[in-house]
Amino acid sequence: MSPEDQLALLKRGTSEIINEKELAEKLEAGKPLVIKAGFDPTAPDIHLGHTVLLRKLAHFQQLGHKVIFLIGDFTAMIGDPSGQNALRPPLTPQDVLDNAKTFATQISSILDLSNLQIRRNSEWLGQMRLADFLGVSTKMTVPRLLERDDFTERLKKGDSLTVAESMYPLLQAYDSVALEADVEIGGVDQKFNLLMGRVLQERFEQKPQVVITMPLLEGLDGAQKMSKSLDNYVGIQEAPDQMYGKLMSVSDALMEKYYELLTDEDLKQVKTLHPMEAKKQLAALIVKQYHGEAGAKAATEHFKNVVQNKELPSEMEDITVEAGDPQVTLAQLLELGLAEKAGVKSRGEFRRLVTQGGIKVDEAPVKDLKHSFDANQTYTLKVGKRKFFKLAIKTGQ
Repeated sequence: MSPEDQLALLKRGTSEIINEKELAEKLEAGKPLVIKAGFDPTAPDIHLGHTVLLRKLAHFQQLGHKVIFLIGDFTAMIGDPSGQNALRPPLTPQDVLDNAKTFATQISSILDLSNLQIRRNSEWLGQMRLADFLGVSTKMTVPRLLERDDFTERLKKGDSLTVAESMYPLLQAYDSVALEADVEIGGVDQKFNLLMGRVLQERFEQKPQVVITMPLLEGLDGAQKMSKSLDNYVGIQEAPDQMYGKLMSVSDALMEKYYELLTDEDLKQVKTLHPMEAKKQLAALIVKQYHGEAGAKAATEHFKNVVQNKELPSEMEDITVEAGDPQVTLAQLLELGLAEKAGVKSRGEFRRLVTQGGIKVDEAPVKDLKHSFDANQTYTLKVGKRKFFKLAIKTGQ
């Protein structure tokens, strides 16, 4: 591809490039560039919001550049303060290790692992002596660090700001020095940290990196950033029918953004489609990325049969609950672990689903926790909009 075509591909979906002229010059030089994106392993699962950055890294891979997937295992123990109005709970080294274990498997559906460097910033930050760190810290002034809006707001409100948090941008910036990055990619909420990398590289007499910021992907609620804690996310390891069903709930207003950031489809062609057809195509395309053609086809059929035609799915997970009495209530089943077996995060959440009509037994809504079940019987249990189970109540009596 010509440098112009490369730039056009790399610009797709970006919020800002600082600066575009520098990037064009780097591309015209015809040498492989070092591309860096950092990911703090604060949670073990990757969702579609994370893939916005991963897909841009994949574009650089396609163009023959050297891509580095940087796991911020050292900085994760501090916690990125971006957008936070309070100190994040610290992670232990074991937390970080556990969360990072599955990253390679998850990103393999987007990035070519054979042509990818996976690095950890503990390689240099963890080995740094105090004297070395103080030497780095002399390259930056306190007023410059406190230019961050969220730092300023916290101080104005009298909220806590630890020294460790204030050092986070400096540590992330030093990652760019250690890797001699030509380009760093991050979300728009990372702009300050990314620009700090440019500043610190110059002070270490390196050519400053180009900064590319990507939009934050709103979750299924259509308002807040996709987040597991807000339960508005689509995980890339979720079952095909779960992914497809969730994506069919994306608002029409967000459709174009999802297409732009999560696919390589021609946006002009997408705009010619009926909104429902565009949504079905989007869901199938994304499921195909992570579960293949067969997974996408099965998910499409599942949605048509189960959601649109109100049929029961051909396959359902089995749940067995051992009861001591010949008849038990839903409240008793919850005490026996039904919520956990059905993949509901808590008994309280299960109770909330009951009050909202989100629990059905044999296709009839359950009205309260007094609903009774006969032992040694099997029921069809529907939890929420998309989960179906074969519930067997067993007793030795």
